[in-house]
Amino acid sequence: MNFDHLFALAAESGGILYLMPLLLLVALTLIIERFWFLSRVSRGVAATARDIAALHHLDRASIEVMRTRTQGQPQCHLLAVPLDYPEVSDPLRLGELLEEAILVQAPRIDRGVWILDTIVTLAPLLGLLGTIIGMFNAFQILGQAGSAPTQVTGGIAEALVATAFGLLIAILGLVAFNNLTERVRHVVHQLETIKVMMVNRMDAPRGKAPRRAEEAVRRAAPSPAPVMGTVG
Repeated sequence: MNFDHLFALAAESGGILYLMPLLLLVALTLIIERFWFLSRVSRGVAATARDIAALHHLDRASIEVMRTRTQGQPQCHLLAVPLDYPEVSDPLRLGELLEEAILVQAPRIDRGVWILDTIVTLAPLLGLLGTIIGMFNAFQILGQAGSAPTQVTGGIAEALVATAFGLLIAILGLVAFNNLTERVRHVVHQLETIKVMMVNRMDAPRGKAPRRAEEAVRRAAPSPAPVMGTVG
């Protein structure tokens, strides 16, 4: 199969086969870039989680050191929350601010994965369209005088190349898409772990809450009835 034959097949498919190499190139570029990015991010987030886990108490000086070391990484934005909001000491409020930082970083983590999902769906559909166009051209031979059945079957076989190419791209993209989705989920889980570890190790007035609850119970309790003295 030479280049002239490939160009002939592409012309028989209505030009659909010209799009297939472009889809394959986009898919491979996106797969390589996302694998490299998510692998690097996962290693960095895991290292930060190990550093925090080794500490029994997380003060602002330690946070500043880790923040400087993780510049440009998603966990850097989580480490910046206690430094940007030094007045927040309530664990629930701190957890909400950390959760907000994770939600802001989530689109960056799974950026471009939707393109791969689109290619997985689009490639076999385009291949099927190219096959249908090629089969139209093959069946037109039957209307010509002196046409042989082998010409029709050979045209159908060539038309199926578009579908095969589309399925090949879809299979490759589907395997990569599932793997990238799992990597994204793992990175987000690591960020959630860092959030919980930071809340557990930051200074917070945790001992005051039970006392406030006890005072509220005492105020809500009915006053004992006065004891009437015996009249002599």
